[in-house]
Amino acid sequence: MDEKIILLVEDNPDDVKLTIRALEKNKILNRLIVAKDGVEALDYLFGTGVHAGRSLKELPIVVLLDLKLPKIDGMDVLKRIRQNELTRLLPVVILTSSEEEKDKINGYKLGANSYIRKPVDFAQFTEAIKALGLYWLIWNETAPVGK
Repeated sequence: MDEKIILLVEDNPDDVKLTIRALEKNKILNRLIVAKDGVEALDYLFGTGVHAGRSLKELPIVVLLDLKLPKIDGMDVLKRIRQNELTRLLPVVILTSSEEEKDKINGYKLGANSYIRKPVDFAQFTEAIKALGLYWLIWNETAPVGK
């Protein structure tokens, strides 16, 4: 994996823009793939649908996953990621506005690596993205994916 790709799975265009701004502000210039729903996220990861023919050797370094998504919700996306040998070890960070305890518990039970509640304030959100970038893109050593 030469290029460290971030897969952002987010259906809210305002949150996508906010995330892009926070990444840019923190000089995190990795290629960002945005999936607007669960189906698009799975299509990207598994090279199906609109992403048919995409090389599966190029997987994201981290998936930032919202929970409340159209078509297939975030928990089901996480479940499918963990069920597939290719993506089983892929780092998944739940990035959501949900404060529900059951979402946290289910997310971790399904194999989320982290659960982060989106701060409402842009400055706090920018700091959260900075910490995410430092940890997942620089400090963390990921397992070889798809092996």
